[in-house]
Amino acid sequence: MINYEFTLNTFEYFLMILVRVASFVFIAPFFGMNNTPGRVKIGLSAFLALILYQVILPKEVLEYSGVIEFAIIVLKEGITGLLIGFAANICNSIIVFSGKVIDMEIGLAMANIYDPTTNSQSGLTGTLYNYFIMLLLIVTDMHHYILRAFIDTYQIIPINGAVFDWNHLMGTMTMYVTDLMVIGFRIVLPIFATSMILNCILGIMAKVAPQMNMFAVGMQLKILIGFSVMFLTIVLLPNISNIIFTEMKRMIVSIIEGMY
Repeated sequence: MINYEFTLNTFEYFLMILVRVASFVFIAPFFGMNNTPGRVKIGLSAFLALILYQVILPKEVLEYSGVIEFAIIVLKEGITGLLIGFAANICNSIIVFSGKVIDMEIGLAMANIYDPTTNSQSGLTGTLYNYFIMLLLIVTDMHHYILRAFIDTYQIIPINGAVFDWNHLMGTMTMYVTDLMVIGFRIVLPIFATSMILNCILGIMAKVAPQMNMFAVGMQLKILIGFSVMFLTIVLLPNISNIIFTEMKRMIVSIIEGMY
């Protein structure tokens, strides 16, 4: 039999746990997707908060001198949850960036669709790859790792124990931007190399047979060869997902290191 007993002090701790959990669920990948119903997010946040309330027993009274200081504590817990979820969610932009570069190379840059997961216009290739990576995230139980990493943060960042090192957090974002470019262009490299070779061939043909309209021929060839290379390299998606998930783990660890 489960017995939940709340006093004024323990209820304040429960609210702080709920604020951090809700902030994390709101932005974390898979948990915080925009096409996930809001009631599901609220129910998941409340359920996790109730479980953590039994595990994380308040060891001392939550001390504050007034409403403003209590609001500051709530804000700190909200920022902590948002930063942890953001560290995991931002890594999805790697595959979106790669998809945009691929669309520019094969001639699909003008064909954008509305992506309900981001509430923005996205390229066809980036949206396709993003859904593939999200499926692999579920298959490999990476969402369980993200959730366990968030729960473990209570051992090193207790309630009202976050100390933000903004220099470290800024360095983490600088490191991520560098990794974004490196990993993104590694993903694009097969199509980029094929497109460069095709451009060289079309340039030679334009000199050899100037009567041919290379613009009309080249656009069709780029799309055809681009789709062919994407079809042949689809087997590399598990390796790509491993790289992205490794970067996700690095970002989560580095962000947490900047808050204690």
